[in-house]
Amino acid sequence: MDAKEAQFPYPWQQHCKILHLVRHGQALHNVEGDKNREALLSPDLFDAQLSPLGLHQVAELRENVHASGLLDGIELIVTSPLSRAMQTAVGVFGSEVQTISTHNGPKIMAIELCRDRLGVRPCDMRRKVSECQSLFPSIDFSMMDDEDDILWNPNTREPEEELAERGAKILKWLWTRPEKEIVVVSHGIVLQNILTNLLRNDCNSSVRAALCKRFAHCELRSVDIVG
Repeated sequence: MDAKEAQFPYPWQQHCKILHLVRHGQALHNVEGDKNREALLSPDLFDAQLSPLGLHQVAELRENVHASGLLDGIELIVTSPLSRAMQTAVGVFGSEVQTISTHNGPKIMAIELCRDRLGVRPCDMRRKVSECQSLFPSIDFSMMDDEDDILWNPNTREPEEELAERGAKILKWLWTRPEKEIVVVSHGIVLQNILTNLLRNDCNSSVRAALCKRFAHCELRSVDIVG
């Protein structure tokens, strides 16, 4: 391994990609959690969906994305399989007719790597894949290996170290994709880990902290990675 490879673990030097990172709109668990953090343990918030404000945020972002022409260059949308993220992905980037056979925009694909921090909180548990397919017929679930959510543990919260490793795995997986311009619709902490992994050797800690600050709901940040 030469010095250049040792400094940066991804082969960006010879290629380039554009990533658009999007946090989901405000969801019901965000509303309840702001009032009382213990509410996040409620089974009533299982796979929390978007709040009325979250739906409004999605509509606003859709309008901005279409008006700016950003959608024209996007080749793939990758989303967390949690409902709030899929609602955001379809609501912002989906076509008016929501079936895979008639979908004429970029493919929307659900992958487990992009989901929120695992365990304990019912709001972070996903539905069965078959139910997700019924609710979101325009999304491709071919990357989902298990019908049931076998990753979510009711007793253990995913360690921060494993969450950081997931951020690195997402980047590596994105690099294997043939598409050059990709949207990732996910959760704030996951997106922060993606940026932290991406920038860990490219800037000092204070600059990195500023660039990797917490995402607002429906915030979109674009990153050009050039060799």
